[in-house]
Amino acid sequence: MGISFDQALGIHEQALNFRAKRAEVLANNIANADTPNYKARDMDFSSVLAAQAQKSGGSQFALERTNAQHIAAEGFDSGADSTLKYRVPSAPSLDQNTVDAQMESSTYAQNAVDFQASFTLLNSKFKGLVSALRGE
Repeated sequence: MGISFDQALGIHEQALNFRAKRAEVLANNIANADTPNYKARDMDFSSVLAAQAQKSGGSQFALERTNAQHIAAEGFDSGADSTLKYRVPSAPSLDQNTVDAQMESSTYAQNAVDFQASFTLLNSKFKGLVSALRGE
């Protein structure tokens, strides 16, 4: 009888991956705070969670070809960029940049706290599995 890591770890693994990807997006926003016409982006955790729940429910995502001459997109990861949304600016800027450096910094800090919480939960799951394997 084998251990199913998908069942043992639950959603925590996907949450950790999401937090890491979101940190990259937020860092990119902060780095481009002075770039003219740059549009800030962010990821929506609830849509990622819903997508993961739908995947685990057994329904598979299928692409629809509207023309027989279209190339089939096998192996296409639909969730890679679908959760990346543009952020609505809180104030207009002259250079059309939508990055608010203070908001991005606070969002990045909150994401770091959430990452640490996900990591701690995942770590406790692994500790439980190890003690179960040792028979403690």
